[in-house]
Amino acid sequence: MKHFHLQTYIDEVYAAFPAAGRRPVIGITGNYEDSTCKLGRGYYQSVIAAGGVPVVIPPSADKEVLMNTLDHIDALILSGGADINPLYCGEEPVPGLHGINQERDLPELLITRLAYNRQLPILGICRGIQTLAVALGGKVKQDISLSPDPVGRGGKVKHSQDADRSEPTHSITITENSTLFNIYKEHMLPLLLEGAGGRLFVNSFHHQAVSDAGDKFRVVATAKDGVIEAIESTEFKSILGVQWHPECMEEGLPLFQWLVGEAQAYRQAHELHNRVLTLDTHCDTPMFFPQGIHFEQRDSRILVDLHKMTEGRQDATIMVAYLPQPKIGETFSSKVDFDVQSPTEYADLIFDKIEEIVSQNDRYLGIARTPGDLYDNKRHGRKSIMLGIENGLALGGQLQNVKHFAERGVVYITLCHNGDNDLCDSCRGCNTHNGISRFGEQVIREMNRLGLMVDLSHAGDKSFYDALDISQTPIVCSHSSCRALCDHPRNLTDDQMRRLAAVGGVMQITLYNGFLKSQAKEANILDSIAHLEHAIHVMGIDHVGLGTDFDGDGGICGLRDSSELIQFTRQLLSRHYSERDIQKIWGGNFLRVMAQVQKR
Repeated sequence: MKHFHLQTYIDEVYAAFPAAGRRPVIGITGNYEDSTCKLGRGYYQSVIAAGGVPVVIPPSADKEVLMNTLDHIDALILSGGADINPLYCGEEPVPGLHGINQERDLPELLITRLAYNRQLPILGICRGIQTLAVALGGKVKQDISLSPDPVGRGGKVKHSQDADRSEPTHSITITENSTLFNIYKEHMLPLLLEGAGGRLFVNSFHHQAVSDAGDKFRVVATAKDGVIEAIESTEFKSILGVQWHPECMEEGLPLFQWLVGEAQAYRQAHELHNRVLTLDTHCDTPMFFPQGIHFEQRDSRILVDLHKMTEGRQDATIMVAYLPQPKIGETFSSKVDFDVQSPTEYADLIFDKIEEIVSQNDRYLGIARTPGDLYDNKRHGRKSIMLGIENGLALGGQLQNVKHFAERGVVYITLCHNGDNDLCDSCRGCNTHNGISRFGEQVIREMNRLGLMVDLSHAGDKSFYDALDISQTPIVCSHSSCRALCDHPRNLTDDQMRRLAAVGGVMQITLYNGFLKSQAKEANILDSIAHLEHAIHVMGIDHVGLGTDFDGDGGICGLRDSSELIQFTRQLLSRHYSERDIQKIWGGNFLRVMAQVQKR
């Protein structure tokens, strides 16, 4: 007879824990039946076998419970169960609809959307793949038995098997080079067709299925009759949905191993963001102030707000007063939505509005004027906004306004925008001054004296080289990319980048589609990394960073708004950048220049 000694087991737990360390926590949505929250043991056993820690998430739509739950998990599993109410898809129920589970629907749709916004890895299983689709813009077919046979598919497949759950009963075809394909690459059966992907045998217990994956997912596996068997994110997110029940099959373990691995990477990025300061050096959100935006909410009209910054673990941003350059014969007041008489008045109005927003949310937000302010705000749990000017037109032709804006807390002035002004020629201008004007030279010297950074994004090539010769402090390019990878006059040549680095300056890669990818192709997060790494190759790790241009038409697939910025860190970690180098990229280099400029 076996004897149990509890203290022995306790001692073993304490002995093993230091070596084991912290495992990723995987939240699993519980089923609901007969007034009981339930969970099939295959779910939690598979998570444990894959190296994760399973926790059950009960079906609650309480907003504070949902938000706090997401704060404590590293990945989410949406489990199987009953049908989803078709009203959530805007459809009426068909006669073949089975029992819906009203206790689960709203909580799971909410937690899916919230987890998506936080970049949590997600695995949807059976009902879970349908939850993913409904929550994120897709559709579910209420009863697949009512669907006609797709042409040329060779008849219907039985999707509700009588065999044991561990027994595979039909095959699926998986798209080659998909995440799912790569997970199962070593487990694949021979290819069905050359280049068509692989075939996998699965179990099946459903009569609903995804009918439309929506624009956030692509279909990566189908059954022989065309029923969608798997979907995955089109936006570089770690999200995968499968129609079968992998928790019941030995062949299902690779899926859970993938999820636990993604959860570990997610947690690693989060913990890194706790230690480093993340600064985006250029956003144009104030352009939307005339629309009455709500910065304290998750406002769909803007790409940077308090919630998105929190979701993306972003500490700080430099918000600019952007001033459009009037064409010959136009007045400045005709170019802006506010009733102002001068460019200087307009810039002041923008800064007044930023300060008002910060004052209304001072528990969570603070204005920062120095690197020390940024770190102080981070220590106290506040996000930071710094002030910048995009287009020296804001000076109104008056040198004394450099001092005025320095006293307001502005940290840089972008000398021009898309058009020549009285300071310099733009890369989109007419070579009015053949580079920096006489007034522009005075402005640069005054900026040097007063501790404002000179920003050369948008400057013409001659203006760029002139400014480097004039300035006594390092120059910045707050939102520019590499001309060698995308031949656009807004981007810097390799020679410009080398000259910028030689004087101690920094170049911040921007997320504007047309500056990352030529020929009108959609850019994505990998393109931004390619520009970053080219800049590192040319300039060195001490002269690069990120200036998103969010709300100024910046934003690309995988980095569409502030909530997705932690994905940038995940890309850096996957490429084995050190924590020290990641801090340099995430603002350390820019702040080194800021401190040097402000010291004068």
